[in-house]
Amino acid sequence: MANLTFSLCSLGFFFCFIMCSSYVHGKTWCVAQTQAPEPKLQEVLDYLCGRINCGDIQPGGSCFDPDTVRNHASYAIDMNFRTNGECDGSYAVIAVTDPSYGACGYP
Repeated sequence: MANLTFSLCSLGFFFCFIMCSSYVHGKTWCVAQTQAPEPKLQEVLDYLCGRINCGDIQPGGSCFDPDTVRNHASYAIDMNFRTNGECDGSYAVIAVTDPSYGACGYP
């Protein structure tokens, strides 16, 4: 029983270490929640693109395709997170996997 308890504690510590290491090294992104309604994401996208450079999600930009509100909002939300440190939990979520795709590289 003692070995099992020690093993579970070790596993828990290891998991925590991996997750914390990922956060400490800046390996997190802030992206649109999958359940966030598109009208809200469009509102957020319009607001953020008035504050930050959204050139990469404009026609011809490296992150324009796929041309969806959710993808464009995720990119703008993450750029705002990088610039201002804001990740609003009402429409966004912290991701620990890189959301980059194709020619679109998130910072």
